[in-house]
Amino acid sequence: MINSDRPPYEDLEARFGAPVGVEEARGRWGSLVDAATNGATVLITRERWEWAALVPLSHLSGLLSGLPVLSLSAARSKLGELVRQAVGPHDEPVLLTRHRTPVVALVAARRLLGAAGARPPVAERLLAADATITLARDARDGITAIARDRDGNVLAAGSGDGIAQALRSLGD
Repeated sequence: MINSDRPPYEDLEARFGAPVGVEEARGRWGSLVDAATNGATVLITRERWEWAALVPLSHLSGLLSGLPVLSLSAARSKLGELVRQAVGPHDEPVLLTRHRTPVVALVAARRLLGAAGARPPVAERLLAADATITLARDARDGITAIARDRDGNVLAAGSGDGIAQALRSLGD
């Protein structure tokens, strides 16, 4: 029986190589984490249809606070469970830490589909262009985000109920 809900992982295999099974990943855990820390994406599969990816933190967009956090040693022993969690209905990345410092993340592999041509969020593009973004609480608008160039000229402004919404609204 073919699972029609399975994303087209062939594209991911072509970009990142064949996935590693959970047991093999446990055996090679140190080298896989080192590879992800150095910029590589490592695909990990559980029971052939649950695919996750070990990625560098730079591959995550948005705020990292509030995400589940687990040490690398604990993650190794719970890897199968973590893959299932990452690909679950909430599609929530798990930050993996070394000495309490986040070093890599485990994400649902489907998050990587189409990511090659995707544009980064407006806030990231503004920062890459050397803009400064200031956040402030406004009694009327909630959180306000203002992006300025080096001369102090306003490039974009947005607001929202929270920081993420204010940053997303910079492009509106």
